[in-house]
Order: sequence, then structure tokens, then C-alpha cells
Amino acid sequence: MMEGHEWIQQTLGVKPTIGWDIDTFGHSAANTRIYSELGFEAMFFSRMEGYEKHVRVQEANRGMNFLWRPDKEHFGNQHQIMTVVFSIDYCHPAGFLVGAGYEADDPFVTDESLSTYNAKDKAVDLINWAQIQTK
Repeated sequence: MMEGHEWIQQTLGVKPTIGWDIDTFGHSAANTRIYSELGFEAMFFSRMEGYEKHVRVQEANRGMNFLWRPDKEHFGNQHQIMTVVFSIDYCHPAGFLVGAGYEADDPFVTDESLSTYNAKDKAVDLINWAQIQTK
């Protein structure tokens, strides 16, 4: 990760402050400190222990968004980062997996002259999914 950050800094002149950890297993309080020391202010991921994730999804107080802190006894709020856990793995809505190297869903087809045209229906589905996510 440090090498990637150095490359981004040298090539693009930007230091990443937000991370997206798509498929890591076993997050711990140590991760928070490490990510914080790398300069992250926020982190997004989808893998979390099953029961905890289930409970958080059900919480009305937006349990999937939280301040992730290492051991408060040792660090206080020094290394906390804003964290969002996606309610679905890999964070793509059902019906929108395209180009992943295995069985994929139908892509958007915008050419109305084709029998596979589906852009209007897929757009409505995507908008509906996004509206549900904002709740």
C-alpha cells in the first residue's frame, strides 16, 4: 500500500486520504491505526463478520457508518477514521455485475434498434437501488 501511495503521489501529485478495501478478511483495531498512519481519513469495505454485519444492517441509526477506533485506552481518538461498510459484497447492485471475468449480468444496451435494448429499464433499476442505499 505504501508503494502504491508513493506512486500516486509521484505520478498524480495526490496523497490518498480515502481507502476502498474491496475484499479483505479479518479487520481489527490494528487496521485502523495503520490506515490512519498512512493518512486515511475514511475507509470503505464490504467484508465484516457475518453476525455483526447483519445486526448493523438492521440498525435504524445507520450502523454501517461509524467512527472506527483502535484501542481507545491507548490512543484515545487519535487514530479514528470514518468507516462505511457496504451492505452487499463488492458493492454492486444485483443485475449490474459486468466484466468481472465470470458469469456477468447483461450490460446496458443503449441502441434502441437492437432486440437486447434495456437501457431504460436498467437505468430505472439503478436509480431505485441508489435511492434505497441512501436510506
